[in-house]
Amino acid sequence: MYTITTTELYTLLRNHQLLVSSPIDDTLPEQTFHHLSYDSRDVQAQTLFFCKGFAFKESLLLDAITKGVTVYLSEISYDTKANEILVTDIREAMAVIAQAFYRHPQDQLIKIAMTGTKGKTTVAYFVHKILKDAYGPKVALFSSEETTTDGVHYHPSVLTTPEALVLYQQMAQAVENGLTHVVMEVSSQAYKTKRVFGLTFDLGIFLNISPDHISPIEHETFEEYFLCKQELLLHSKKMVMNHESDHFEVLENLCQTNHIPYLTYGGSTADYPVIATDDPRTFELKSATDPLAINGDYALTMFGHFNHENAAAALLATAWLGTPRNHMKESLSKCVIPGRMTLFDLPNGALAFVDFAHNYLSLLSMGQLAKEIRPHGKAIVMTGSAGGKALSRRKDMGLAITQIYDVAVLTSDDPNFENPNAIAEEIQQAIENPEVTVYREMNREQAIYLALSLAGPNDVVVLAGKGNEASMKIEGHDAPYDGDAIYAQKWIATQKEA
Repeated sequence: MYTITTTELYTLLRNHQLLVSSPIDDTLPEQTFHHLSYDSRDVQAQTLFFCKGFAFKESLLLDAITKGVTVYLSEISYDTKANEILVTDIREAMAVIAQAFYRHPQDQLIKIAMTGTKGKTTVAYFVHKILKDAYGPKVALFSSEETTTDGVHYHPSVLTTPEALVLYQQMAQAVENGLTHVVMEVSSQAYKTKRVFGLTFDLGIFLNISPDHISPIEHETFEEYFLCKQELLLHSKKMVMNHESDHFEVLENLCQTNHIPYLTYGGSTADYPVIATDDPRTFELKSATDPLAINGDYALTMFGHFNHENAAAALLATAWLGTPRNHMKESLSKCVIPGRMTLFDLPNGALAFVDFAHNYLSLLSMGQLAKEIRPHGKAIVMTGSAGGKALSRRKDMGLAITQIYDVAVLTSDDPNFENPNAIAEEIQQAIENPEVTVYREMNREQAIYLALSLAGPNDVVVLAGKGNEASMKIEGHDAPYDGDAIYAQKWIATQKEA
């Protein structure tokens, strides 16, 4: 169904000034490609192969060639029997070729994107729920948790923002299925690696910013990380922004300088102040002018002011796009997000949350929620940090524990090729409050049981990091893992039987 010829390929690359050199015409015969791939495990007849990534190995190309690949794109020349097309930027080439190959599906969809250090998935689900209730199953979702290209069937996602070849394939499937909207999370890595190169969103949402994903293989500095996040503003027709975000003045100036319309939510000086109520599940939007006609009271299935702000972002975004208002309150009141704030009542009266919180802002927010709903109890957190990436998180998690928690149980969380105890040591070294009681238990199941057993009747336990994930990344493999919620349920059941 989708094709691109050698001639079309050269024309496209020349027009985008991506072509380094092209073979003499009679050495590379005209060919029609029916498939695009950067994975040697995914090779079909007439596949155009892309050699992408800093860690790309020639053996992967050779494997693809043995499976039938005759033409490949690369920034580096390899001595193979296949024909090569050298490009100046393989990531950019992937994006522009994928757009052309799949017939520019992005132009046929209303595109809503969100970025931020925390809350992207929650806001994506809120927006998706509101739109789906308004328009039926015509809304695609590309989130870090789930993906749907037909609005009916959902499958687990691999990346927060898919690689360009996958992204445009998914958009094409959405168009084929008659969908009209796509809601997607856009990570900082998506801009750094040009997965969304050349993509303009109908509306962007900027939630917040704090240091995260700082490591040799992600972002070298916070400044680079923040600059990548700012790209969403420059590639959106209009923006919804959190007025209380750190560095908001930078974001506001960027919008004003580039004439990007924007609306804000948050504190009393925002366009839409988010007002807390006595019930931690409800909030009020109270704009002085209410240009979107969405003032009113709203209820969620989730606790916490940070989720109220996430819901406000979704309300502003969908209303500004012209979505009917009649189902918005009901949509939010029924929206459930996988792995986010799953609540358990412990037999002794304590509360426990299973949440995906895995960086400073999210861990701090969960601790603040614990203190808000149980001000006279202890806030207990069980957490760890992933191996081989986002190295700055370890210190930041220690800082969050220092600021808000009374007890911390440090454990394993996707250690991959690192020693989980060494990761826990880095977190503990950053806990500067001597009044915080710290335990270590590298068996995550046992760590959950320990954290729950430490809770008194007035306490709140936060089981943080993995949400509803059912595997543990260990030495490059996804080892089976029942899940934090399952172990919490098992512990509760044994306590009731005792």
